[in-house]
Amino acid sequence: MQLDRQWIAGQIPHQGSMHLLDAVERWDESTITCTATSHRWETLPLRAHGRLGAACGIEYAAQAMAVHGALLCPATERGDAAKVGYLISVRDVVLRVSRLDDIDGDLTITAEKLAGQHNLLYRFAVLGQGRVLLDGRAALLLDTNSSAAMYTPVALAEIRGEPHA
Repeated sequence: MQLDRQWIAGQIPHQGSMHLLDAVERWDESTITCTATSHRWETLPLRAHGRLGAACGIEYAAQAMAVHGALLCPATERGDAAKVGYLISVRDVVLRVSRLDDIDGDLTITAEKLAGQHNLLYRFAVLGQGRVLLDGRAALLLDTNSSAAMYTPVALAEIRGEPHA
């Protein structure tokens, strides 16, 4: 099975010009590596004032995490698909460049699942031109339609890896 742009489009809610990833290069139970060329699109909705700020790389990483979730939880015979997830926080993000649209080559997006089954913690990086452009950690909340009301502020702090009282 080729894990290309068309396949990815069937796995994540991001469509049209907000679908940022071109391919899954490799993946396993804890990691995924994707590539993207959309950072050079003049019509990319994430662009502001004629440029694509480096912080937008977090969205690239979030989409890679969504694809990873789809790969780990394929549709069942009943038609159930991967759980819906929401990015609830990012931590320790380091922007090593100010913008992404001036990166000539493809972007490589990596994500490593550090913890969780229903609520996830990932480490991510966006690379280009042979160097890390940004990196950090992200917490995701899964299946919020049925379970979001169960999470107290303390539980959410634990998911995000924050100290709490």
